Formats: sequence, structure tokens, C-alpha cells
Amino acid sequence: MKNKSLNYTLLAGLVFGSLLSPVAMAACEGTELSACPAPFDKTLPDAHNMLTWSQADRVVGFRNDYRNYAGDVFRHGKSTPLVAADKPLADAHYQVNGKTYSLKDYLQRQNVSGLLVLKDGKIAYKYLGEGNTDTTLWTSRSVGKSVVSTLVGIALKEGKIHSLDDLVTRYEPDLKGTAWDGVTLRQLITHTSGVAWNEDYTNPTSDFAQLTECEAKPGTYDCVRRLVSGLHRAHPAGENWSYSSGGAWLLGDVLERATGMTLAAYLEKSIWQPYGMASDGVWHAYAKGEHDVGAHGFNATLEDWGRFGEFILHNGTLPNGQQILPDGWVADASRWTQAKGSVSDAHPNGLYGYQWWNNEVPVNAENVTPAAKDSLKNSLWALGIYGQMIMVNQAENLVIVQWSTWPQAEPSFSAQPLEASLMFSAIGNALR
Repeated sequence: MKNKSLNYTLLAGLVFGSLLSPVAMAACEGTELSACPAPFDKTLPDAHNMLTWSQADRVVGFRNDYRNYAGDVFRHGKSTPLVAADKPLADAHYQVNGKTYSLKDYLQRQNVSGLLVLKDGKIAYKYLGEGNTDTTLWTSRSVGKSVVSTLVGIALKEGKIHSLDDLVTRYEPDLKGTAWDGVTLRQLITHTSGVAWNEDYTNPTSDFAQLTECEAKPGTYDCVRRLVSGLHRAHPAGENWSYSSGGAWLLGDVLERATGMTLAAYLEKSIWQPYGMASDGVWHAYAKGEHDVGAHGFNATLEDWGRFGEFILHNGTLPNGQQILPDGWVADASRWTQAKGSVSDAHPNGLYGYQWWNNEVPVNAENVTPAAKDSLKNSLWALGIYGQMIMVNQAENLVIVQWSTWPQAEPSFSAQPLEASLMFSAIGNALR
């Protein structure tokens, strides 16, 4: 990878000062974007094979998700540029398996294509690789779940959703008599519904693989709805934690029915414009203008991912001082579920909250530095397959964003996820 300049601009694509080049214009065709992302890759990988793409295909596919699928644009507001921190991050080191790794090593080991560190709301470090630029729209994968859960909080504050203790069938009456009958929104948002779902990214017949197949052909919404509606119950609601993109899709559908808006439109209205994001984004639509996917599909620039992290850091407070999340929402979102499967020897406090993860250094990790006792505590992690991340730590006033193309969708925790927790803690320690 090559470290690219931080000052990319679309103005380089202007011809005669007013007309965009044909290549730049092609990046915007059919998207309704107000500016064109760069780079523009002429050939896109087949969306049907997303789970088996090569490393090179992942780079191209992840930064062109807004072209590979239909999408709804969420438009930016009037923004203030992010400025450089008074104390930039020069380097950070961590140790694992008897070896010490630097930040440069980490970028290579994690296949990082974008990294942003915001300390006190300022840029302490920024990296763009693989040809990505400040205008690149990178896809979130399941980081989008954390965005959806945040929008659910806003809908609660606005009264569009009455309570997390409401039954799903209050908003989705046609699910009465299915496995979702009797499940609350709280159980849905914490993935403790008890409804069976196979998230195996390596199994071509898993529920997630079937969802991916639905996304790559016409009639996506109806296809996914049939898949999710036809699931069966594995456990009583509330007793077991089991990660489910099917449940997350349903949560997004509930939110859209409650607000009467697509996810993209509600995000634009509530956060993207009022908070002052700098660029338009695109949300993967199953039915353009009608339904966006709640499980993933949020596409935005590196800095706007960081701005979203800052919004969470400040408990949902807009620049005008208005708090649009309920009091205590961020704390509640990281009050990890104690359901079976979430609690382990490595993470005795639990792994999962309101579609945010606890990715702390495991308390039983050996021969690692920073050790668990010296690592960042009480962080919220938005995580997506192949290494997409937003980490928010309120105590350190720290937000870290990572874009990656890991060789595996979901490696064992002792591999890339552990090293991410170690490096992010090392960064936090270095910036104190």
C-alpha cells in the first residue's frame, strides 16, 4: 500500500474550470450525488460473489458499493473542516505473540485502506491507501447496524417509536404467527430474539449467504422479507445472544415503518445535515426511495465516518447544542447484554449492546501489550466484516475509524480483532 496525500480534491477533475471529465462524471451517473467520488474504477467485481472476492476485488468493490447496488443518497449539510490536532500521532506500538509491531506494521497486517484518528475532535492521524481519497465512499458492512441503532434512539426521542419494550408486531403486524411474534424491539436491537439465523460467511447455503444472493438480483426486498419471515425459533426470546443480520434488517424495516422514511432520508434529516457532514453518502436500497437495508449498506467518506463517531462521543448533541438522542442512550447502548453467548471468560461483561460491540482487550489475554488492565475501557465499537470499524471512547475523547480488506470476513478474535483492540489502545495511550 502507498500512503496517499491527505489533500485529494475533486477539483483536479475539472475541465476548463467548470466541466467534470467523462471519468469523473461516470462516477456520479445514476447516483444523484452532488459530487463525484474518486477514484472511479471502470470494472466492478460481481456482487453475486461478494463473500469470495479476491483482496483486489474487495478494494474495488467496497469503494464502489454505491455503484454495485441501487442506493438512496443522504445529502450533507454545511460543514466545518476537521483540523489537525495539536499533538499528532507519530507512532504507536503493541506486542502480541512475542513480537512488537508499529503503526506501519499494523496497516500492512490489517490490509488497511483508510485510518482516521480524532483526538478532541481534531485529526491526530490520517491514512488513505489503495488509491482511496478524501472523496471515496467506502461501504460500512455491519458498521451500518450501529448507525441504524442510533437512528432508533432518535426515533424514540421524537416519539416515533414508543418504547424498546414494544413488540415487533406492533410495527410489523403481518409477522404475527411467525417466529418474531412475542419479540420486543429491545431483544431485536440486542440480537437476543431467539429466532434462528445462520450468519456463517463461509457457508454458501447460510442465511447470510442467501441474503447476499437476494441482494444481487431483482425483487430484493420481497426476497429478503420471505427469508426473514420464514425463520424458526431456536430459543425463548431474551435468553440467548446470537448475531443476526436478518434481525438487523428487520430492525431497519421497523424503523422505516415507524418514521415513514427510508433510512437514508431519516439519517439525512436527523444527523447528516444538522450535524454538518461534509459529503453526500449513499445507503444500499432494496427498493429505491422506499426501503434501505438495515443490516449494512451505509457508504460515506472517511472523515464523515469520523464525524459520526464524534456525534456518538458527544451523546447525540448537534452543533447548536440540541441533544437528539435520549438521555443516557449511549451509556445504555454499551450496557452489554448478559444473555447466554454474550458473556465469556474473555469478556465477562458481555460482548454486545444496542448493535455496538465490546472489543476490549480480553481480560484473559496473555503476552500482549497493552495488557487488559492498561487498555482502553468502556469503548463502543461499530464493526463490519473484513475489518470496518468505528471506535468511540468518551473518557479519552477519542474516535478511531478503520477501513480494511481482511482476507477473511470474520477471523478468529485472536487474529485481526485482537490486534485492532491492542493498536487502538496503544494509540489512546500515546495521545494522552
